[in-house]
Amino acid sequence: MKKVGLFLIGAVAAIVLFANAGPMVGLALGLVILYVAFKGFVKAETPFKKWLWGFIGVVVLLTTVSNLPALAGIIAAVVLYIVYKKWNSSSPIKMEKEDPFKHFERQWADLNQKQ
Repeated sequence: MKKVGLFLIGAVAAIVLFANAGPMVGLALGLVILYVAFKGFVKAETPFKKWLWGFIGVVVLLTTVSNLPALAGIIAAVVLYIVYKKWNSSSPIKMEKEDPFKHFERQWADLNQKQ
């Protein structure tokens, strides 16, 4: 039963991950461009270059914010990883067999006390 639940959770997480693959790529690309714009802003010497890199950074930040549904895809990827780890770490339940002679010895001791 535990495997069925893990399978269902994994299937839902995989669907969410694939549905948000596009926004995840857009978010990653936007963050890379935003990092480059920030580095360009810090290294710029003239006010015009600082203004240009700042403008580029603000525009890219606004487009990156529009890809926030990608966070659902990132969370789904984490859930899928956790399901994968739990699936591989779960071990089958081992049932211990009772020793059939255990009850016999107890009953034999009871019989010897009654005589």
